[in-house]
Amino acid sequence: MGVAEAMPDKFYGFAPTEGVWNFGELLSHIAYGIQWWEANYIKGEKTDWAPPPAKNTKAAVVAYLENAYNGLEKTLNGKLSDEAIKGFHATTDHITHHRGQAVLYLRCQGITPPEYVY
Repeated sequence: MGVAEAMPDKFYGFAPTEGVWNFGELLSHIAYGIQWWEANYIKGEKTDWAPPPAKNTKAAVVAYLENAYNGLEKTLNGKLSDEAIKGFHATTDHITHHRGQAVLYLRCQGITPPEYVY
C-alpha cells in the first residue's frame, strides 16, 4: 500500500518503456492477483484468469488494492490449513515480485520508495 500511496496520481499512467504495464496497470494486476490466488489456492474455488480492465486513477487503484487485501485478510482469519498456508505464500510471493517492479517505476520518477514492510 505504501508503494501505491508514494506515486503521485499524475504518474499512474507512467511506464518505463514500451510494451510494459503502466504503474496503474501493474498495481491493478497485483490487486487482481491477490483475489485470484485467494479464490483458487486458499478458498479452493476454480477461477479462470480473467482480469477486469485496469483501474486508471490513484484513488481507484488504491481502493482496489485495499479491497483485495481486506478480502484476503478476512479469508485467512481462522483458516490455517496446509493448503491455505501454501496459497498465502504463493500470493505474497506474487505481490513481492510485482512490488519490486513498482519500486523501479517510483525510482524512474525520482521517488524514494517506502521501506519494505513484511
